[in-house]
Amino acid sequence: MAKKKTSVLKRQRQEIKKRNRNKIKKTKIKELIKKTRISVRENKPEHQELLKKAIKEIDRSVSKKVLHKNTASRKKSRLQKFVNKLITKVP
Repeated sequence: MAKKKTSVLKRQRQEIKKRNRNKIKKTKIKELIKKTRISVRENKPEHQELLKKAIKEIDRSVSKKVLHKNTASRKKSRLQKFVNKLITKVP
């Protein structure tokens, strides 16, 4: 069996770092979305601020190429739709 080249080993190390970084960012987005949904359901006043944070983090992940732009658009759209639907229901 042939020995792995150093360039291959370096690329593998880089991929591990990138995967871990992306996983952290995706987890952060999921947590922000969950917090936003919970605050809207419980009718807390800070839901608008959480919504802005979530959208900002989603946009940032697109610019860093963690998420595809269509995936980000879908996440933002669904979150905004959820917020609007529950806000209009609550008097």
